[in-house]
Amino acid sequence: MGEALIRGLIYRGVIDTKNILAIEVSEDRRNHVSGMYGVKCIGELVEAVREYDIIVIAVKPKDVREVAEAISKYTTQKNLIVTLAAGVPIKFLAEIISRSPIVRAMPNIAVLVGEGMVALARGPRTTPEHTNLSEKIFGSVGRVVWVEEKDMDAVTGLSGSGPAYIFSMIEALSEGGVKMGLEKSLATFLAAQTTLGAAKMVLEMKEQPSKLINMVATPGGTTVAGLKQLEESKVQEAFIRAVAAATERSKELILQ
Repeated sequence: MGEALIRGLIYRGVIDTKNILAIEVSEDRRNHVSGMYGVKCIGELVEAVREYDIIVIAVKPKDVREVAEAISKYTTQKNLIVTLAAGVPIKFLAEIISRSPIVRAMPNIAVLVGEGMVALARGPRTTPEHTNLSEKIFGSVGRVVWVEEKDMDAVTGLSGSGPAYIFSMIEALSEGGVKMGLEKSLATFLAAQTTLGAAKMVLEMKEQPSKLINMVATPGGTTVAGLKQLEESKVQEAFIRAVAAATERSKELILQ
């Protein structure tokens, strides 16, 4: 996710490459990031990190404590700490990095194409300036919403993990097209654009999906026949269970 954010910020022209410092323990990953995006990428945390206004923690939840303790040596009240780690509460970080304002973010992988969904939660010592700065950064790679931190696990289960659910759905629709005689690349294109168009209708028409379904489903028509199969297969229930399972997993991550 850290790489996805770097890519989005650079490709959208929000931050110049010279103003980004990436820290990565893997030499192969360092070479990849620096070669792909033209940013400075080093292997160890250095005192120079204090020169950067924003410090983004984009590591696995189990590694957050180690990184936070290392960062705390250099951070001040002038640094904004942004954490992308799923399942790690602001309170956990605030106890280690006590001097700096903290914002917790849950972006999804669609930031790679500038269509991410990013949920943000405010931590202690955040100001309107931090709010605006956070919106500018993440707004450049998608849409931004502010939520109460208590809702972050559910956000993780829905929009954080959600792209994988949609990819699975697109793949299934594509396979259905192939089964009915379409060429694979055409079927995938049809499925992906159909998904994009449907999502755009929900966002722009501001109607509930159930009402939009009725706009497509003519009694006795093709859509009703397909919807009947989805209902019999309990597809909607499966998606609900997927969000619930991912939410519960998010709650467990900090304990490992």
